[in-house]
Formats: sequence, structure tokens, C-alpha cells
Amino acid sequence: MEASQLFELIAKRRSIFPRQYNDKKIPTNVIMDVVAQANWAPTHKLTEPWRFKILRGKALDRLGDISEQLYLKHIPKEKQSKEKQAKKALTPRQSACVLAICMQRDPKESLPEWEEIAAVSCAVQNMWLACTALNIGAYWSSPKTISDPEFETFLELSQGEKCIGLFYMGYYDEAPQQGKRSPISDKVTWVNE
Repeated sequence: MEASQLFELIAKRRSIFPRQYNDKKIPTNVIMDVVAQANWAPTHKLTEPWRFKILRGKALDRLGDISEQLYLKHIPKEKQSKEKQAKKALTPRQSACVLAICMQRDPKESLPEWEEIAAVSCAVQNMWLACTALNIGAYWSSPKTISDPEFETFLELSQGEKCIGLFYMGYYDEAPQQGKRSPISDKVTWVNE
């Protein structure tokens, strides 16, 4: 791959939301190809803290149900809306699969937790770039309810494991809009001495 191709792929990566997905299933081997890219993320002390729970089929219905229940549990009644409640139930069902993005804390705690979270984030970026290359839509969501004990039980998390987000995936028909960013020069300070 030429550097220009890599740069183009990075710039092409977008959040493509479940409401934009079509009904086409993602084959198991393609999902595993995407997830395998996570394994090449940088990881301090080789802790490799990324873990993924891959939800498909009826598990997406269960995810929709618990997402809706936890929305009703955590959002005060006066702030609830029927539209948001319905969206919580529907979004997983609109996806070909959803990956629970989990971080397995190093049992020795040999490095700060933020470094483990950063490694998982890099792993997700690798998967997102793989999805972009394969024309698969992807979206990382971090609902407040992922730290609820009921949600942790639903995911069957191991000791020291925590969920830090949900990665929705699905094929789509309509090309995403080009991204917008302010110039990088506005975000860089050169220190030469």
C-alpha cells in the first residue's frame, strides 16, 4: 500500500449509523477479519487489553430490550421521550452485528488504566479502518448505561473487565458525506528550542 492510499483511507473513515444500514448480513469470516485488525494496536507492556463480545441474531433483540429498559431506569421520567426510548430498542436491531468494546484490566495493574483504555481505543480505530476498507458502516457509541450492573451481567463480563462502548456494524447503500475538520495547523505548536 502506498502512503497516499493509507492517508486516503484514514480521511475516508466516518461514523455510519445503524439507521443507514441495509439488511445484508456480514459473514462471520469478514467480522473476524475486522476484529483481527484490533490485535495489531499498540499496547504498552503487551497487555493486549482489548476484548470484544460479538452480538448477532437474537442477541441483538436482547441488546435492544436491555438498552430500552436501562434508558427507562437511568433517565428521569421528565426527560424521557418515546422517540429516544424507541431508538434505544431499534438501533441494535438495525445492525448486522454489534461488538461490545471491552477492556480487560491488567491484573498486576502494571500501568495506568488510561493506557489500557488508550490501547483499546487504538484497537477500535484499526477495526474502523478495516470496516472503511471493506465498505462496512461502523459507529462507536458509549451510552451511559454500559456501566450498569445489569448490562455487565448481560455481557457476562469477566473479573477486571469493563465495557467502554458499543461498535455497531452494517453494510450501507448511500455513500457517506465527506468529513470536515479544522486545519491541523490550528492544533500544532512547534517547540524547536
